[in-house]
Amino acid sequence: MRWDHLTEESGDGRRAAGPAALFAADTVVTRTFDTPEFHGITFHEVRARSIVNRVPGASRMPFEWTVNPYRGCSHACVYCFARKTHSYLDLDTGLGFDSQIVVKVNAPELLRRELGSRRWTGAHIAMGTNVDCYQRAEGRYRLMPGIIEALRDRANPFSVLTKGTLILRDLPLLRQAAEVTEVGVSVSVGFTDTALWRTVEPGTPSPAARLNAVRTLTDAGIECGVLMAPVIPFLGDAPEQLRAAVRAVAASGATSVTPLVLHLRPGAREWFTAWLTAHHPHLVERYARMYAGGSYAPTWYQRQITRQVHELAAEFGIGPSGPGAARRVVLPERPAGGPGAPGPGEPTQLALL
Repeated sequence: MRWDHLTEESGDGRRAAGPAALFAADTVVTRTFDTPEFHGITFHEVRARSIVNRVPGASRMPFEWTVNPYRGCSHACVYCFARKTHSYLDLDTGLGFDSQIVVKVNAPELLRRELGSRRWTGAHIAMGTNVDCYQRAEGRYRLMPGIIEALRDRANPFSVLTKGTLILRDLPLLRQAAEVTEVGVSVSVGFTDTALWRTVEPGTPSPAARLNAVRTLTDAGIECGVLMAPVIPFLGDAPEQLRAAVRAVAASGATSVTPLVLHLRPGAREWFTAWLTAHHPHLVERYARMYAGGSYAPTWYQRQITRQVHELAAEFGIGPSGPGAARRVVLPERPAGGPGAPGPGEPTQLALL
């Protein structure tokens, strides 16, 4: 496994935080835990050299900085765009991504130090835009409380995107932070079909559990939007499926719902295609045609889904016209390789606005 090669230098000779974290090779500790929830999972505990990562300049995201305390994700979503990042460590982007989890054990103390630097200007920090910071590992390592405390103590604005209901553990800290700075929370729920959920997101809490978390957050005064992601072509995009999902989101009290059509970047594309071949072989050729142009579905299809979801959102009373100020999660429409397309190793596809 490679660690040291991840160090990058910026143009002025200072170390730059690129698409991967910076690790000290001599501080890696590998552990396994003999408990059912971590069966088959290996944890690589590292002491990172940097924790605040700059979003690549080619990105169109409305924030410049991210914090990712983990790499790899036991949520095991077959479509996860972050799979490619595991290859930078010579780790497998399929089962290895699901079961070889890198834990930056010094993330809270490192973040506190970096926020206290005279060079830090208090910019917005986004979390959960690469892998989920509230995946199962967080229940054992408890990195997020220290991270939120560091952001709270500096009144530094931040946002969290998650599929994990474990965020509710930190609700008191989120409320404290919201009293002194801007805090954004979004929960990802692409569909409510339980059969589809069990096969494409096997390590995540159920869609119903996630929407219950949205209700708990909003009832506690933390505005929470829903990223309806991914909308999966031919499996989760039927009108009745979209209606059921938006209706459930509305019932959760979410301040917004924003659809994001499945995108298949290298690393994720191969793993998703293997899953599709095993579970829905009749769709393989249809996917090949739909994604023939690159990582993204055709613009006409993205716009069609967006229009349908927005119409349903209006029908069910979600959005800027409803209670609360809506916070949207958006992905710019752009073809792979075109102007503004993400460069190799770009750590984020999502934007919290």
